[in-house]
Amino acid sequence: MPGRQQKKIPTLLNQQPLADFKVGVDNVIFSVDTAQNRLLVLLVMRQQKPFLNYWSLPGTLVRQGESLEDAAYRIMAEKIKVNNLYLEQLYTFGGPNRDPREDTDSYGVRYLSVSYFALVRFEEAELIADGVTGIAWYPVKQLPQLAFDHKQILAYGHRRLQNKLEYSPVAFEVLPEMFTLNDLYQLYTTVLGENFADYSNFRARLLKLGFLGDTGIKVSRGAGRPASLYKFDAEAFAPLKDKPLVFI
Repeated sequence: MPGRQQKKIPTLLNQQPLADFKVGVDNVIFSVDTAQNRLLVLLVMRQQKPFLNYWSLPGTLVRQGESLEDAAYRIMAEKIKVNNLYLEQLYTFGGPNRDPREDTDSYGVRYLSVSYFALVRFEEAELIADGVTGIAWYPVKQLPQLAFDHKQILAYGHRRLQNKLEYSPVAFEVLPEMFTLNDLYQLYTTVLGENFADYSNFRARLLKLGFLGDTGIKVSRGAGRPASLYKFDAEAFAPLKDKPLVFI
């Protein structure tokens, strides 16, 4: 089997001075509006150049003595109040010329973006408008033009979220403590699309895995039989967390 071909570095790049970097953090904050079956992302309007008055992902430059994760949580705390969330580092975007300030800053400073993606519970999320004239949830399918390379970052985060739903219990981070199987199915449908699985197969597969506990409580929602409320059993899931699972 042939080995992996190495990328050849142009001679001119070998002669360039070392790059000087500023590091930023950008958060792709997702939520699911199950009432209207919409996957949403939180956007803010930029109040300064470059991209003045463009919508963007919530972001910041990392401060002295601040870790990347602390910067990501600081963004969350400045933009949204929420009790339950899932946060994970996504990817580092650092291509040359991704930020127009590279052409104006002294000494050719480059701007890196270490991105994170988060999933929060829509019903509990409270947006903070202090110092921000524009902050809003936007449907992922109806995005405005975004600043920088934030469209690419958001698309990367969307793919990661879809993948996480397929093999991890991330959905239970943002569902209520007790939920119906239809609530869970609705969340998966909104993120993955309506054709990912039919409800019967989805229900059978999840129950077979053994980490959903029937609370014995039933709830009525409109016509039809009352639905059972379930809880995610973290203790039952623990032996499975390092095993290859397919939730759907």
